[in-house]
Amino acid sequence: MPIKYGSSKQRLGDDHPPLHGRVIEELRLAILSGQLKPGERLVEGRLAEEMGVSRNPVREAIRALSSEGLVEVTARRGATVMAMTDQEARETVEVRALLEGQNARLAARRQDKQIIKRIEAVLNKGTAAVAAKRFDQLADLNRQFHHELAAAGQNKVLGELLTKLRQRTAMLFSPTDPARQARAWDEHAAILRAIIVGDERAAATLAAEHVIRAGTDFLVGIDTYGEDPSAETSRKPALRIKRGKRIVRER
Repeated sequence: MPIKYGSSKQRLGDDHPPLHGRVIEELRLAILSGQLKPGERLVEGRLAEEMGVSRNPVREAIRALSSEGLVEVTARRGATVMAMTDQEARETVEVRALLEGQNARLAARRQDKQIIKRIEAVLNKGTAAVAAKRFDQLADLNRQFHHELAAAGQNKVLGELLTKLRQRTAMLFSPTDPARQARAWDEHAAILRAIIVGDERAAATLAAEHVIRAGTDFLVGIDTYGEDPSAETSRKPALRIKRGKRIVRER
């Protein structure tokens, strides 16, 4: 059955330019939402036909998503959706947890009131969506929350690194679990409260723990964080994972 791209009944080729960015956006969404699963081959001709475009923008989109770590291109199989090993997943989540903690620390230090207002607006929408059980809205709102959170850190290099890591780890987490989604927004609220009061240590700890918890479908036996995950003397999380299997999202 053809993949459903976007919310419109029109194919992308029937829409207006810029086409290249739209193809990248829709393929990225199909991967992160699980429509295209880890290890699945990306056949240019089939994707081009489904979207109503030529092969060239599809080829360019595959190249762009490969640079983001969402697609793997090999001589033997061609392009496939990236399927992380357990070791790769553990390492990626560890790095993201560390950097998210540092970003939240900077956000609490700098306290940009305009950005904080934007974060609050997204948080209110997410909390309302959870209460109304509109879980289909949460994936996009979650991306908005973390995008604004990165902006609050006011460090461009760190923000760019976090964008790439979020795209990679989005494939590991389970966005369809209502209980997990509700807890995530409680964690978002706690992070924001720490930022608003300027508690750098709490903001860093809460943001790092949030990343670890979000990966519990695949990362098991996680130890508790120390009080300050970004300090050299703090206790780092021990991530113990079942070995020897590829990670594939269960739907």
